[in-house]
Amino acid sequence: MAKGNPLQEQLLKAGLVKKSKLAEVAREQNKARHAKGPSEPAEIALEAERARADKVERDRALAAERKAQARTAELRAQARQIIDDKKVPRAGEAEYRFTADGAIRTLLVNDDLRQKLSSGALVIVRLGDRYELLPRAAGDKVRERDASMIVLDHGQDAGTGPSAETSDDDAYYAQFQVPDDLTW
Repeated sequence: MAKGNPLQEQLLKAGLVKKSKLAEVAREQNKARHAKGPSEPAEIALEAERARADKVERDRALAAERKAQARTAELRAQARQIIDDKKVPRAGEAEYRFTADGAIRTLLVNDDLRQKLSSGALVIVRLGDRYELLPRAAGDKVRERDASMIVLDHGQDAGTGPSAETSDDDAYYAQFQVPDDLTW
C-alpha cells in the first residue's frame, strides 16, 4: 500500500476497518482498474450485436420493399409504352358510354369500333386522365403488367363461369328481345 486513500487511512486510524480488509479492497480496485472488464462489457457486446442484427434485418426489408416498388413502377412504364404503341385511333361521332370510377364516361367512336368494343375485340384502358382503345392482345399484355389500367373489357367475362344467381336472371330476361339499334 504505497499511497492510500485518505478516507481509508482515517478509517484505519479510527479502528473502524482492519488492515486486511483495506488491502483486499485496494486489490479489487486495482484489478478493476487494470484488468479486463468482467461480464458487463460482454452484455454490452451482446446488445450491440442484437442491435446490429436488427438493423441488418430492417435494411433487408427496406431493400425488398424498394425493389418491389421499382418493379411495380417498371411494369407500369411497360404498360404505358404498350398503350402508346398499340392504341387504336378513335374516329366517329357516336357516343360510347361506360363506367369508370363510379362515373359514366363517354368516348366518340364509329360503328365499327362500337361493334369491336361490344364483341370484346377492343378494350378500354386508362392512361393518366384519358382513355384509349386497345386491341385484345395488347389489352392482355397490359393486364399482365397492371390490371388496374383496364377499364372495360367485354371479352374477359367470357372466360369466367356465371354464378347460379346470374344464370337464373339471364334465363328470365332471355325471353325479352333487345332491339338492335338500342344505344344508351
